[in-house]
Amino acid sequence: MKFDIIPNMKPKTHISGLNEVQIALLRMFNRNIPDEELLEIRRVLVNHLSQRLFNEVDAMVVKKGITEADYKQLEFADVRTKPDNADE
Repeated sequence: MKFDIIPNMKPKTHISGLNEVQIALLRMFNRNIPDEELLEIRRVLVNHLSQRLFNEVDAMVVKKGITEADYKQLEFADVRTKPDNADE
């Protein structure tokens, strides 16, 4: 049996359209859950995902060398994408 040393970044999608994590979560919570517990589970998941996002953003800031001055410069900049025909 061959095992991949580096896992594929894209999760496998099953026939149902759900990936393995989603299926595992459905199996784990395949019971009646009180609203209070459901809210607690949602908070835990949101906290986990937000911490991962913050860590990723922090790593990218370091990697790209973004400074406080860069943030200050962007504070008043108009960074919205203009339509192709905006100059007409």
